[in-house]
Amino acid sequence: MNIERVGVVGGGQMGAGIAEVCATAGMDVVIREINEEAAALGETRLRRSLERAVTKGKMSEADRDAALGRVRFTTDLEAMADRQLVIEAVVEHEPLKLEIFQALDNIVTSAEAIFASNTSSLPITRLATCTKRPDHVIGMHFFNPVPVMRLMELITTVVTDPEVAANAEKFATETLSKTVVKAKDRAGFVVNLLLVPYMTEAMRMYEAGHATAEDIDNGMKLGANHPMGPLELADFIGLDTMKLVADVLFEEYKLPHYAPPPLLVRMVEAGMLGRKTGKGFYQYPT
Repeated sequence: MNIERVGVVGGGQMGAGIAEVCATAGMDVVIREINEEAAALGETRLRRSLERAVTKGKMSEADRDAALGRVRFTTDLEAMADRQLVIEAVVEHEPLKLEIFQALDNIVTSAEAIFASNTSSLPITRLATCTKRPDHVIGMHFFNPVPVMRLMELITTVVTDPEVAANAEKFATETLSKTVVKAKDRAGFVVNLLLVPYMTEAMRMYEAGHATAEDIDNGMKLGANHPMGPLELADFIGLDTMKLVADVLFEEYKLPHYAPPPLLVRMVEAGMLGRKTGKGFYQYPT
């Protein structure tokens, strides 16, 4: 299947980024948001990202305008009816994702259409089996910021049609110029199964008073050549997202090092979510 029409459900940081890379690659893109305000925020996010690309000399103004012309925002999920690939990119909340996949199953007309989730941790099988076409449901996990990060995790289930997986991989590598790593359908896949325990262990070290946040982060940046330290990265991702992913990993594997540390739980309860709220392990301008 030659994918030309892409739908993205969710216009947040990840959804807008996915839509951007698809539009700049020449795809016709529809982004669905929950209401007009969210759609307007998503469009602003997309325009700012494209403008940054122009400012940095990575894109011409003509290419920016062409990409914007390929994207349409809507609040109507029915607009996904003619899409060949629909990528769900809403918050990491399983009931909401299940609701979206069930609705898409009744809306998207093509039997060959691919349904993908950008989930960073949830098993894809749970999403696939709520549809009547589980063999056409896969995971396509992009990384933030999507226009910059080269990686995409491709997750297949025990019932995924090999042709669907091949089409998705071809789209990611040849159309979007991403590097694909393949993962079986286990919570956390490849990256987060390794990354989340690393970050939560840094939180435990900080909570126990082993070192300051700055020293923990500098240790990994200067000693292991990481671009960001674990606590900086947690703030960047969002501590609420961190907790949700840790909860999923602990539920799947029942191993203590996957459980969210008490400090993380308390910070989320207090609304200290990192960069998005201006305060996490560090403070940020709002």
